[in-house]
Amino acid sequence: MYDRWGQFGRPVVLLHGLMFDRTMWWPVAAELAGGACTVVAPDLPGHGQSPPRQDYRVERIAEDLAGLVHALGLHRAPVVVGHAASALLATAFADAYATHHVLTLDEPPIAASTIEDLVTTVGLDAVPEALRPYAAPRTDPALLRAYESWLAQPPTRRNQPAMAGRTPALPSGPAGPLAHLTDPQGFAAELRTLL
Repeated sequence: MYDRWGQFGRPVVLLHGLMFDRTMWWPVAAELAGGACTVVAPDLPGHGQSPPRQDYRVERIAEDLAGLVHALGLHRAPVVVGHAASALLATAFADAYATHHVLTLDEPPIAASTIEDLVTTVGLDAVPEALRPYAAPRTDPALLRAYESWLAQPPTRRNQPAMAGRTPALPSGPAGPLAHLTDPQGFAAELRTLL
């Protein structure tokens, strides 16, 4: 399951962290909609409206993400944004597929040793009250355990430029936890600089 805004321009793929769903990106997508990009926010397997499955390896999900980008006819290399543990997915995608830029936020600590370390809930108090429903992670220990293979992933290449093609100027980076929800307009403006 995914949501899509726009038909033309540079694709922007927004990946939610573990135990969240694609709705966490709706405020940013609303700010980007109608601009020079196509925004896609998928649910990870077992999250939101996407059904659970047997294989949760990050490489397999990156492959599925590439299939979605292809099936939607998004012919330009995307900007891939990974929240929390999905920073690992964004990096795995960029390692295997053409990517214009990778932007990560709220990455799990490098010393993460348990699957619970991959779930980010820090900063919820800074999110405006009206946007807090988008920042509420669910509790599902069985689903969380299904993603344990993600602990073996190497550290990400935080906010790295394109793997090929022109190298955009690096932004200053998202400010603070849940920056995409504390300031959706500012976060969207930062994303526009990467297009």
